[in-house]
Order: sequence, then structure tokens, then C-alpha cells
Amino acid sequence: MIESKSRNTLLIKQEALRLGFSFVGISKAEFLEEEAPRMEAWLKNNMHGQMSYMERNYDKRLDPRLLVDGAKSVVSLMLNYYPEQHQTDDESPRISRYAYGRDYHLVIKEKLTKLVDFIRQSIGEVNGRIFTDSAPVLERAWAVKSGLGWMGKNTNVIHPKAGSYFFLAELISDLELEYDAPIRDHCGTCTRCIDACPTDAIIKPYVVDGSKCISYFTIELRDAIPDEMKGKFENHAFGCDICQEVCPWNRFSLPTKVADFKPTDMLFGLKQRDWLDMTQEVFDKAFEQSPINRTGLKSMQRNVNFLISGFNSKS
Repeated sequence: MIESKSRNTLLIKQEALRLGFSFVGISKAEFLEEEAPRMEAWLKNNMHGQMSYMERNYDKRLDPRLLVDGAKSVVSLMLNYYPEQHQTDDESPRISRYAYGRDYHLVIKEKLTKLVDFIRQSIGEVNGRIFTDSAPVLERAWAVKSGLGWMGKNTNVIHPKAGSYFFLAELISDLELEYDAPIRDHCGTCTRCIDACPTDAIIKPYVVDGSKCISYFTIELRDAIPDEMKGKFENHAFGCDICQEVCPWNRFSLPTKVADFKPTDMLFGLKQRDWLDMTQEVFDKAFEQSPINRTGLKSMQRNVNFLISGFNSKS
């Protein structure tokens, strides 16, 4: 039994890396006792804003056995998206680096499907489900539990040798495997992410008020962006990377090898006026398989107009 657990664990990890995942760790599928009170307090204080989906399936978020019958293991995976090129034109509204290329949901799902197929061919029929930011799974908690990194003060998972520019994904299954141990926190006394956040969304170490985050305002919020936020977005029109940009651990970030995540020339060339003059037809064609498609053209134009109003209020 021990030999089969060890063999199966090795097979899964080797195949995950062969498929292009950057890192893989495994933890026991069980109730997240430490996360429960944090999650409850976060929701009670309305730090999720209009993200009402965070309130749904509360029990399932804390216990993977409610998502997969007989679940024994959570395989956590990281996929690097750090781009080789970055936006440098101040006239171009900034897009979060994770959205430069093809939608990560599509890319990761393809890899996870191949991983499951491999497991069933090499190990046998298993009951399992794959996830990537698309179901009630506390991905960061599982990544930490699986030893892939520690939870930074900006609540991103930080790998000690590669930083935090990673997508997270999971395979929850009824296969019993060998489990990895968490690693210790290396943030120390550093507060760069807290100090750099222009909207004060990181209200204290390890607690982010989602309803104050630039990513929330530019992606999740469907109403008008509050006037008190004018001039605070630092030219970000979709998402935000500020807390990652200032993190010292991201000096270890290396460019992704995933071709799907590389930016298009069009994205880098779009100025404010280009976004405002864009037609729905052009948007649908250009961003059909982009994370930006989730926000939609009207919200993107709202965001760009908000940036312009912020610049005007400063002048």
C-alpha cells in the first residue's frame, strides 16, 4: 500500500511537470479549520463587496469532501504566467499581467484534463474533479497546505524560488497519496505591498479588503466606481499588479514558457482613445479568448473614462 502511494504520487507529479505546470504539491483532503474563522470574518465585514458568489457554497469552500465523494487528496498546481514583455507606454491603460494572453481557465483546463486522463490510464479509475478559479475552492489555502509557498501579506502565494506570478489549480480525488508539508512564512518585517497599495486594500498583514482593491473595481464591480477612488488607480484599467511588483520575492520571477500567455501586439498598442472608440465587434474578435472578455467592452470603457477623470482631477 505504501509503495503504491509513493509510486502514484511520483507518477502524478512527474506528469504534471511534463504537461508544463511549474510546481505541484499534495495535501490531505480535510476540513480547513484555520481558514474557517478567517473566511467567516472576511464575509461578515463585507470585504467581498458585490462578489456575492463568495457567500455561496460556504461549507464546500472549507471541505473538499463535499465537492468530491470520498475525497482523500488535493493535488495543487502552479502555472507561471510572468511575461517577458511589459507595458511601458504611459498612454496605454494598464492591463494586469495575468490577462496579457489567452484565458488561463482554458489553458489550465486543457492541461488538467490531460493529467486526469493520464492518471486513469496509468493508475486506474479514480473519482476526481479539476478546478481552476471556477468553483468554491480556497485555492490559496490548499497551495499553502501543499507546500507550494507561503501566504504573503498581500494574500498571494509566494514560492521561495519563483515569486508569486502564478495561476493556481487543483485536482481533488479519492486517490490516497503522499502529502507534502507547508513551508514557513518568509515575509518577515517587510511591508512593501501594504505601503504600495494606492487604495489601502491591504488593511493589515494577510487581510485584503476585496471591496477596496483595484482589481475589484475594474473587473468585479458592475456599478459606477466611487468618486473617492479617482486618481488612485495609477493607470490600471483591468486588474492590478502593484503589490506583486514591489514584492522582493518577485526578483526571482522568470518569463513563462507558455506561449498562450504571451501578449499580442494589439494589446500593448491600445491607447485611451482606442478603448473608447472600440466597437463591440472589434472587442469580441480581439478578446474572444481573453480574461478581459469577462469584464466586457462597456466596463472597460467605464474604467478608461474613470482613469481620464482621475488624471483631470489631479491637474
